Amino acid sequence: MAGAALAAPLVLTGAASATAAGTAPYTVTPLEFTVQAGGRSCTVDADLYRPAGADAQHPVPAVLATNGFGGSKSDGSTDAIGKAFASLGYVGLVYSGLGFGKSGCLITLDDPAIDGRAAAGLVDFLAGTRAADDGTKADFVTKDGKGDPRVGMIGGSYGGAIQMATAAVDHRVDALVPLITWNDLAYALAPNNTGTRKSVSSDTAGVFKWQWTNGFYLLGEGQTLLGASLDPSRFGSLTCLHFAPRACDTIRLLNSGRYPADRTAAMLDYARGVSPVDYLGGVKAPTLLVQGQADTLFNLNEATATYRTLKAQGTTAKMIWQAWGHSGGQAPGELDLSQGDLETSYVGQRVLAWFDRYLQHRQNTDTGPEFAYYRDWKSGYGTAAAVPALSQKMYLSGDGKLVDNRSEVTRGSRQYANWLVPTSHSESSLAGLIGLPDPAPYDTKGTYLGWTSAPLTAAVDVVGAPKATLKVVSPKTERVQNSGDAADKLVLFAKVYDVAPDGTRTLVNRLVSPVRVPDVTRSFTVQLPGIVHRYEAGHRLEFAIAASDSAYLGNRGIKPVTVVSAPGDTGVLELPVVGGRVE
Repeated sequence: MAGAALAAPLVLTGAASATAAGTAPYTVTPLEFTVQAGGRSCTVDADLYRPAGADAQHPVPAVLATNGFGGSKSDGSTDAIGKAFASLGYVGLVYSGLGFGKSGCLITLDDPAIDGRAAAGLVDFLAGTRAADDGTKADFVTKDGKGDPRVGMIGGSYGGAIQMATAAVDHRVDALVPLITWNDLAYALAPNNTGTRKSVSSDTAGVFKWQWTNGFYLLGEGQTLLGASLDPSRFGSLTCLHFAPRACDTIRLLNSGRYPADRTAAMLDYARGVSPVDYLGGVKAPTLLVQGQADTLFNLNEATATYRTLKAQGTTAKMIWQAWGHSGGQAPGELDLSQGDLETSYVGQRVLAWFDRYLQHRQNTDTGPEFAYYRDWKSGYGTAAAVPALSQKMYLSGDGKLVDNRSEVTRGSRQYANWLVPTSHSESSLAGLIGLPDPAPYDTKGTYLGWTSAPLTAAVDVVGAPKATLKVVSPKTERVQNSGDAADKLVLFAKVYDVAPDGTRTLVNRLVSPVRVPDVTRSFTVQLPGIVHRYEAGHRLEFAIAASDSAYLGNRGIKPVTVVSAPGDTGVLELPVVGGRVE
């Protein structure tokens, strides 16, 4: 049974275990590097962490890291990387990403041609082939050859994607550990979980995730007001202060609620062009992907898409689904980079083993299972040889029941309609960003449909991404869906609730699946977000489709929707069940 085995403790060797009795001393030196990026000359602000004893006669591998969006090299979780790895005997080079902290240039969304090339300049420093602006050189980093330092990268979110952007343009990078980051920025900001797909990407414009996107946009554009550097290279124009112009164009188009085919195609091309989905073919460095289950910004499906692409092209890759992500979810004993608890957390041990194998070149180091996932119902991580496959089908009956046999489907039809304002709520990312409480998820009667299973006779464990196949009837949508503006197509939101015996509904990690239906005259599949969840005995599963969600832009105009069910023609929900069965 997938997930049954406990992840065994990892035995660390070499640099990873050298400080068990105490912390190795290190020095920290602020440095600046002038780089050419995006047609501009600008400064990269960095800190060099050099462990005691590292010199030309005793070189050690290096770890390169940068901040998440809106942060800098001085963030608690960013400078903690430098401290932690220097304490473990690695050289650490931690820097503020382009457009953040005291580093210059515009924000270019981890574009490999700009941000990746800038990071490659820091790899040159670690190789000893260039000096910092003050003349400092690094002759104390292990080399794999002339001009080729032994270097790994680690970091989360914006500091995760930069690793793949760098490795795609600089094959000297030896190991990557991207945490909670994206595969396709177009999907992350405006997901569409149906249509012809490449990784998570759809060929139909998605549903704008306005809260997350605008929150980050305001954070980037508001840096002047927040006291950021007045370096002229940080400024673009009066209409786009700190971002690259095409990034501003993308955000304006998404906010407009109008998606004509030509402008939408250009937007998708740009967003994907600065995303791993576009350049993973160039990533050859062994990659340990760590993604958060509680993450409505970059969900588990994004990491899964990256993992499968890397594996298919022959790049060494493994994947961990930890508890926490951008939406919270921190659990006791889980990795906390700000605390530098690499040696005491499961994920931290996996990271150290990864670098021990690919930076220290200790061939006998066990880097752990192919796939591991945090589970809150049992101690230790569950493991599997691959992400569990879909294994059980449930059918949407006309009487609102979710049944496990097609013959139990009752003929019938049910209808919902959207309002001109959102009537369902999953999460408020803005509330989370500013520390306010967030109401529980809800749906308003008449604006959604639900199909509910019988009470479970035993616990059911689901690990992976469910999938639904649906067919809807919406005459109003039919009349306008081919207007040439994707905003006229039908929008809906699919989700799976855990319903307790007292009727309390829990939306696992507040995750929903936004869909812009390509053609309502045809059936379509919906990929739901990946989850790791135990549905307890006595609980029920409810599959729901809603007309709106407060975190997203919704339908243009009122579009009533009817769902018809019959024994030979009904919707299907497929689940990746690893324990128990829904009956």
